[in-house]
Amino acid sequence: MSTPAPDATFIPATGLLAGLELLQISQDGAVLHIRLNRPVKRNAINDGLIAQLHTAFVNLPADVRAVVVSGEGAHFCAGLDLSELVERDIHAAILHSRGWHAAFDAIQFGRVPVIAVLHGAVVGGGLELAASCHIRIAEDSAYFGLPEGQRGIFVGGGGSVRIPRLMGAARMTDMMLTGRVFDADQGERYGIVNYRVGDGAGLAKGIELARKIAGNAPMTAFAVMHALPRIVEMSPSEGLFAESLMAASASNTPEAQARLRAFLEGRAGKVVKE
Repeated sequence: MSTPAPDATFIPATGLLAGLELLQISQDGAVLHIRLNRPVKRNAINDGLIAQLHTAFVNLPADVRAVVVSGEGAHFCAGLDLSELVERDIHAAILHSRGWHAAFDAIQFGRVPVIAVLHGAVVGGGLELAASCHIRIAEDSAYFGLPEGQRGIFVGGGGSVRIPRLMGAARMTDMMLTGRVFDADQGERYGIVNYRVGDGAGLAKGIELARKIAGNAPMTAFAVMHALPRIVEMSPSEGLFAESLMAASASNTPEAQARLRAFLEGRAGKVVKE
């Protein structure tokens, strides 16, 4: 008897999200699954796909509290679709890059946490997409590259801001200048990914984590997504002040008060080693 797919209980999206043909979108409870759907092109990102990603993340259903992003076929995402790389004047090229920024900002600074499930190629713009997510899971087959140096171009989807914050500017420089490729184990060791799993196990792990995240208090999730990355860029004194404001805001929501009472009354579990 075959094992059901991890997303077997997910129901295809309706309405606006159902019309995004370059994405496969489905939902189960508070978890939404967005799958890149250009497998023949190794899920390379063209203008249509980046626009649809932006549309999806700014129009999430109200009951969604976590999102899983994956790729159809053998690869997560091979980056920019170079077949669409046409000559643009400087102004048009800047606007094109800013369109990618808007889409990936909608992921990183959106309403809910996002988990990326990575397999096969996670290259160029695919790595920029993964870096905009909050948690990254790599299967054995995943590999990471930034071939822009060999293509005569530069990262334009936020990679120069997000990727060094994960693995350091020195390693990113190495990748871009030499074409060096990191495997999944190196990706975990260098901070690109948070979790390592075997091939075919990524989606199940992503959905498991998404369900756990979806059970968190929304204000806490908001603080982690929006306040934490800003606090780390502040001076210590400013960061500590912002932390106090965020801590007070998060702990005084009705949901937080209910959770604290449950813990104090012994109705909530304690932290244990897994």
